[in-house]
Amino acid sequence: MRAAAEWELWTTTARVVLDRCDRRQLAAAEACVREVTDAVDRACSRFRDDSELVARTADLEHGAEVSPLLASLVHQALDAARLTNGDVDPTLGNRMVALGYDAAFHQDGSRSVDDRPVDGPVDDRPLDDRPLDQDPAILASALDTRPAWQRVLLSGRFLRVPAGVRLDLGATAKAAAADTAAASITARLGIGALVSLGGDVATAGPEPAGGWQVRVQDLDADPVDHVRIASGWSVATSSTQKRRWEQDGRARHHVLDPRWGLPAEPVWRSVTVVAPSCVTANTLSTAAIVRGRGAPAMLHASGRAARLVAADGEVIRLGNWPAEDARTAA
Repeated sequence: MRAAAEWELWTTTARVVLDRCDRRQLAAAEACVREVTDAVDRACSRFRDDSELVARTADLEHGAEVSPLLASLVHQALDAARLTNGDVDPTLGNRMVALGYDAAFHQDGSRSVDDRPVDGPVDDRPLDDRPLDQDPAILASALDTRPAWQRVLLSGRFLRVPAGVRLDLGATAKAAAADTAAASITARLGIGALVSLGGDVATAGPEPAGGWQVRVQDLDADPVDHVRIASGWSVATSSTQKRRWEQDGRARHHVLDPRWGLPAEPVWRSVTVVAPSCVTANTLSTAAIVRGRGAPAMLHASGRAARLVAADGEVIRLGNWPAEDARTAA
């Protein structure tokens, strides 16, 4: 018998679905997901002063050993940047704050370290306008013209983050949590599991009859597809319709174009990608939002099944994504 549980998490919804389980197994599976997401939150959340990433900001400017989990999350974020030539950039934390994201979406409504004024400890002025620090490491960082993500140093567990750069691992870390949670459930319980964290869906373990059927729809009025994926595969959706807010009369959304540090042009309402891992699927779907009109060519070159919903509602299906007349509802 299939069973599911869901709860609010990270301003979205966490959901776990099990194939052929009893009530105790469902409770154990939910505990697995909560354990993984709590660990990720403690490692890299920008919204809590005691997360490892925030609490060790000063240490990381000069370089320090970090936990295996934080090192893994940063590694995956930097891999995403390399794979997309910087379209998925984990160093945009300061821009997110400056654009008002943190004030709009702080998880518990309280003031956090990320709500600091721009003229406080975090300096968002262009490098040319900042006084040069006498510290050689900071001076060298200021003179380095490479993109910020290329200046983040990770060697094993040794991490150095340039002064003035704030990491935002949100997208890839959430996807990594989905991958890890699904695998953890199967390892502990020996059953098939699907874990959904917002738009990031990962599966693991024995495959249900007919595979996993995933409903793909961003907002209620948007087109609906049902895609079947084999166990061990993942689906991720990136959207310009969710996590929206207004700043000084301007509409904002949370997927930034690193070239300008502003929300990407909303060419697509949403982009969904199927891949062997949720991190890969999320990386490609996020990059597609940033690429705008160049997204279909990029996704076609990747060889992954994908679905793009344009601003006018037109649906484009690529790769092995089932054609409209071949889709089957769960």
